[in-house]
Amino acid sequence: MNTVLQLVSTTAALGSVALGIYLGVKWAPVGSRFNARPALYAMTGAAVVLLALGSWMGLVWTPPEREMGHVYRIIYVHVPAMWMSMLALVINFGCCIAYLFKASWKTDALAESAAEIGLLFGTYGLVLGSIWGKPTWGVYWDWDPRLTAMAIMLVTYVGYTALRRFVEDPEKRAVWSSVVGIISGINMPIVWKSVQWWRSLHQVQSTPKTVDPDMVLALRVNAWASLILLVLFLLHRYRIALATREAEVALPSALPTDTRANPSEVV
Repeated sequence: MNTVLQLVSTTAALGSVALGIYLGVKWAPVGSRFNARPALYAMTGAAVVLLALGSWMGLVWTPPEREMGHVYRIIYVHVPAMWMSMLALVINFGCCIAYLFKASWKTDALAESAAEIGLLFGTYGLVLGSIWGKPTWGVYWDWDPRLTAMAIMLVTYVGYTALRRFVEDPEKRAVWSSVVGIISGINMPIVWKSVQWWRSLHQVQSTPKTVDPDMVLALRVNAWASLILLVLFLLHRYRIALATREAEVALPSALPTDTRANPSEVV
């Protein structure tokens, strides 16, 4: 059964990512006439259905956890949010490296989009973790290695997004933000390994072999929904970023003007 679930999970994940890449190439570029509505509507509908199903499974269908009781159920939204945050920030890290090797406005636009979406999911997951911490640890916040490393990483990405707002020159902004993105991304392995490297309040990562099968299925369903949402968010934000970048670097003669022509110059 676990093998079947893993195959379905892998297929669903790869399919969502492949569809996102396809739409990013066909639909996102400025001036594209590609009709992406059917695919976007289908992805949105799938995300809504999976979110509803995953919420029911997490709140009703799965059994209570042996030690934490019903409190643990927040993992069905907390864990997928953190997974999506790390995935988006890995995309940002890769785009930042790629831009320094070969400058491309598409790469820069995707880096900007991934950073913002990763920051969104990461902040959401960190808040959920704090809510979880109150009944389990007795406090909303503890300077636990995992929490501290994650908070520091999110602050660095806040700096990344702030840098992109303050630098007006597109080329300088792209280069400087790529450097900051690479420096910020170095913290990701520390976040991931922190619970193994240091004695921590935060539990070590679980595996399907150490979790009840019903819990694994509910977590997978919520993860699928979160992945589809991540792809949708990235697509829309990438399209906006790409259009903004194209407008910034367009030649002055190609931009519309409100200046009226001098009648004497009209032939």
